[in-house]
Amino acid sequence: MPHKVLILGASYGSLLGTKLAMAGHDVTLLCRAATAALINDEGTEVRIRLKGEDAHRSLFSRDLPGRVDASTPEAVDPADYDLICLAMQEPQYGDPALRHLLNRTAKAAVPCMSIMNMPPLPYLKRLPGLDCSKLGTAYTDARIWDQFDPALMTLCSPDPQAFRPPEDKANVLHVGLPTNFKVARFDNPDHDRLLAELAADIDAVRLDGHEVPVKLRVHDSLYVPLAKWSMLATGNYRCITAGDPISIRDAVHGDIDLSREIYGFVNEIVSRLGASPEDPVPFEKYAKAAENLLKPSSAARAIAGGATTIERVDKLVQRIGLSLGMEHPALNVTVDTVDRKLAANCVKAA
Repeated sequence: MPHKVLILGASYGSLLGTKLAMAGHDVTLLCRAATAALINDEGTEVRIRLKGEDAHRSLFSRDLPGRVDASTPEAVDPADYDLICLAMQEPQYGDPALRHLLNRTAKAAVPCMSIMNMPPLPYLKRLPGLDCSKLGTAYTDARIWDQFDPALMTLCSPDPQAFRPPEDKANVLHVGLPTNFKVARFDNPDHDRLLAELAADIDAVRLDGHEVPVKLRVHDSLYVPLAKWSMLATGNYRCITAGDPISIRDAVHGDIDLSREIYGFVNEIVSRLGASPEDPVPFEKYAKAAENLLKPSSAARAIAGGATTIERVDKLVQRIGLSLGMEHPALNVTVDTVDRKLAANCVKAA
């Protein structure tokens, strides 16, 4: 029987939604009214390149065995779904309609899988020994997570990279780096079976006899999804400079020795939290991938465009490090630079 999955966020969320619909499951993408009307009228298009092929293929939701539709926050009942995926950036959940939906989701006790770079606080509360009481300052509004049961929240690392082509409609997504989603288990065997079933169904999909990239990989370790923290701190947030933004490649390879040092420092934080040596991604593998990341990160582009809030994984990692008695001057510089740029944007906006 198909499962019903609600995905909060129709941009990046349409990638996971397409993979689920290819596996025969029904997906509702949550978005603004205009985008919802477009998706319900025309469907979605996700462009992805299969292994061994030179050109991207277009996967249209109207051709998939599962159903893909779209809705607004006010029009959905969380209790109608088997799984809810959080695929928006953390500051967006401060919107009144989304805040109300999160409250209803927490009360409905539906299992939630976050696909945010910024892990929701209920997930961090699952990490043994981590004091979360001083981490709220890294969030736009940490109170929106207060009602969630940590046992019902898991984290999925958004490793695949995708973007909306500016020349196309809002229902189109282009996948640039088709890596896998890595999700940690829940604290509930029924919910873990749901993840395992979804992962197996996605894995079994074939297109003209070929495997389709971007799988869902379930891990026993709670720390596997945190492997991206070192990448974000080394590359994405260092794209934000006192001047114009730089590419991820330049942020990483401009001073490769410093990048290796920052990467190792953040991995050490995750290790101190309880990660195993095999949980993080080796620096050399990340540095190799960064050679092809020729644009500034989405966070850097947002700040350059005048954003007054962004996800602050840089500040979260800094705060966790300080709680463990660990500090790195380069990470402090990054946090201070982002703070100043956001403050300047707030002044301009005012």
